[in-house]
Amino acid sequence: MAKLIRFDWAIKYILRDKVNFDVLEGFLSALLNDDEIRILNILESEGNQTEADNKFNRVDLMIEDCHHRKIIVEIQNSRESDYLERLLYGASKVIVEHQKLGENFKNISKVISISVLYFNLGMGDDYLYYGTTDFTGVNTGNPLIVRERIEFLDETLKKRFKFVEKHIFPEYYLIQVERYHDEVKKSIDEWIYMIKNNEIKEGSKSRNIDRAKEKLSELNMPPQERARYERYLINTAIERDVINTAKEEGRDEGEKLGLEKGEQLGLKKSRVDTAKNLLNLSVLSIEQISQVTGLAVEEINKL
Repeated sequence: MAKLIRFDWAIKYILRDKVNFDVLEGFLSALLNDDEIRILNILESEGNQTEADNKFNRVDLMIEDCHHRKIIVEIQNSRESDYLERLLYGASKVIVEHQKLGENFKNISKVISISVLYFNLGMGDDYLYYGTTDFTGVNTGNPLIVRERIEFLDETLKKRFKFVEKHIFPEYYLIQVERYHDEVKKSIDEWIYMIKNNEIKEGSKSRNIDRAKEKLSELNMPPQERARYERYLINTAIERDVINTAKEEGRDEGEKLGLEKGEQLGLKKSRVDTAKNLLNLSVLSIEQISQVTGLAVEEINKL
């Protein structure tokens, strides 16, 4: 079976092109259970970087759909201890960036944040998590339901009104690729299988997944793009190996010095080793390496 381009690379390069929006629409339709999703455009933001090795962007891709919702799709390869805090900051920043000064709060942006994580975040027994803000009665345990009046036209084009529940708070989806066990039970599983294995599972039928098979095939890559992609795979493998090695060393040290201190030593070594590898690859500046690893510029210069 033909291998597909990794989803993180596709997000950065291929799926930004309007002719490939159908692939993203299929993925979003399966995740959000909405077959009417259409992408209007790709929104620019401070995180929409073009560098292949910048995997620490706040936003890899930001989309506006036909419902005028702002959808963040973020790919994360390396674990961050403050990842949830960064998710909150990212969604909040999108709301502020797209709320014009003096505009009625009624028009505030609805944000959906989708994270595809190539590491295990926290402790859990699932590979797909959903979260949002709900209000629950402290004494009764019942949810607070707030509705708004909206106007619509019926079949005779006569103006009507109805009340619908308001959903204005950001929604978060966490897809933990490593926890997925290749079992397909619903449409989104077909896409997660593709993301994890870089191939389409035989018999997949969800919306537009056949187009992903065609447009994300490695065989269709031009030679120059394939060379860049192969360098990216090598760099990603190096960084993951460094991080995994640091974890093992941290556990060993933890047995001798206590778990917490061992983890700190492992994390420190991971950052130093990552910085050394990035210096050898000569793809980022000292300042960028400092931002990625959390090491001071002075520490990196000494390496």
